[in-house]
Amino acid sequence: MGTYALTGSASGIGAVLKSSLEAEGHTLVTVDIKDADVVADLTTAEGRQAAVDAVLEKAPEGLDGFVPLAGLGGGTAPDLLITKLNYFGTVELLQGLRPALEKKSGTVVLLCSNSAPMDVVDDAFLASLLDGDETTALQLAETIPAGTHYMQTKRALNYWMRRNAMDYGRSGIRMNAVAPGPTLTPMAKPLFESKEYAPIMESLLDQTPIRRAAEPEEIAGCIRFLLSDAASYVHGSLLFIDGGYDAHARQDHI
Repeated sequence: MGTYALTGSASGIGAVLKSSLEAEGHTLVTVDIKDADVVADLTTAEGRQAAVDAVLEKAPEGLDGFVPLAGLGGGTAPDLLITKLNYFGTVELLQGLRPALEKKSGTVVLLCSNSAPMDVVDDAFLASLLDGDETTALQLAETIPAGTHYMQTKRALNYWMRRNAMDYGRSGIRMNAVAPGPTLTPMAKPLFESKEYAPIMESLLDQTPIRRAAEPEEIAGCIRFLLSDAASYVHGSLLFIDGGYDAHARQDHI
């Protein structure tokens, strides 16, 4: 059995993944804004460092895996908070926990999105994220179109994963990402009930072969596969879990 760190564990996909890993007998170190082993605000540099320190203290022998799921969705949170949490709250924790992952040749699964490849991108904003320049990123976040921060931070996260898969892999850390489509989590459900966003969500579902949103268990199951030895030769991959939306909407893209 292994030791896994997990952010965003209090609800949604994170809560389901936590339960399934615990049921398999693994030890969990959970991080969230509430109801977790480590309570921390990952939108701040201080909160991220406090979370890293606490996880390292609770897992002195190292980590078999890390799944940073803490995030905010477009239409449900301020754009600046999305930028702070979705990108920097993921990358800075992963960088801080790298020594613990190296101890046990751990596995990382990042949470991206099937919206990340969409043709909405600000090159300067993207570059500031990938450079780790939070000050500039937040300044630019004020100038880019409202509502695009979610997909742009998720695109940057996928780029970061692919750029670092070699370096981390040579250190024994296997790293991949998942790209869910609409999923029935507490974060996304209000969008299906919103007059503004419900038509958009329904349009997305109409472009999937099975014409429905995912259940959190379906996303968690794919994450468990990427964490497992069954995926031992999978490095630097983005797994779409979107009911076939990406295949339909971008048929000639890989």
